[in-house]
Amino acid sequence: MIQVGIVGGTGYTGVELLRILALHPKVEVAVVTSRADAGTRVDAVYPSLRGYSNAVFTPPELETLADCQVVFFATPNGTAMLMAEQLLQRGVKIIDLSADFRLQDVKQWEHWYGMQHACPDLISEAVYGLPEINREVIKTAQLIACPGCYPTAVQLGFLPLIEQNLIDNGRLIADVKSGVSGAGRKAELSSLMSETGESFKAYAVAGHRHLPEIIQGLSHVAAETVGLTFVPHLTPMIRGIHATLYGQLHTDVADLQARYEQRYAHEPFVDVLPAGVHPDTRNVRGSNRCQIAIHQPQGGSTVVVLSVIDNLVKGAAGQAVQAMNIQFGLEEGMGLQTVALYP
Repeated sequence: MIQVGIVGGTGYTGVELLRILALHPKVEVAVVTSRADAGTRVDAVYPSLRGYSNAVFTPPELETLADCQVVFFATPNGTAMLMAEQLLQRGVKIIDLSADFRLQDVKQWEHWYGMQHACPDLISEAVYGLPEINREVIKTAQLIACPGCYPTAVQLGFLPLIEQNLIDNGRLIADVKSGVSGAGRKAELSSLMSETGESFKAYAVAGHRHLPEIIQGLSHVAAETVGLTFVPHLTPMIRGIHATLYGQLHTDVADLQARYEQRYAHEPFVDVLPAGVHPDTRNVRGSNRCQIAIHQPQGGSTVVVLSVIDNLVKGAAGQAVQAMNIQFGLEEGMGLQTVALYP
């Protein structure tokens, strides 16, 4: 059994990790940390885990975590980087669900996240944990930077078009909507149901911190710097990301549907829907799947890609477990073969 530690077990992504790993046949969750709930049973805080977890929250201490084979950081930005170096030195693998190791440019990271990076020398060692692009390097990674939710939906949507040089990489548009759980589990006025319910808004139009991550990933695939306009929106739902992506085709391109189907034919968690279908976030809710549909309105030169995920699963905890399975040589879908919740 793989001995797993979870740092930050009381946030939405932390409890999602607990939910997924509770039924993973090759995992034992040995350590779950929380400063505020230290000494309290996990299933007392989350009764949904009664009968599935006997763990007790403990403080995030290096000596305890060092006994694990892999540690997930489901923590706010700026936490994983404070412990990563010491854990790696002790042979512990790290999967970080925060943004601490996603950006390769330290100065850019410090600009967008508003703090000094504690271990910039480790950034070059981090592997970006999007399996559909980096599966082979994930296999040998010691430090995995799990992609953000917005970047996952956007990159998977654009990937085949950019890999095959089908669109103008300088004029990409991502119009993306997120449920309120993307803001995390904290008491904040803007996340209250009375503030978000019956309302819909764009935010961070001038620049969102996921923008450089998306540009970095797509630029790596394109072998040139892409031009991207990214506008996120907050929607009155709990879970889900819906990305509407626009690109300008170079010339008349035949068989866009077939190209997407071929690209993702062997990807266990990317589902290319039949032509003409419009994906719905409820159809991936609670699952690790990304559903994608391709449209070419009026047969013109604009391609519209619709990409939906559950931000807490494929956009966070599920993708992290997928990376762990690859990292430890397990079947990639182990513990993740869950049918989406409906309705």
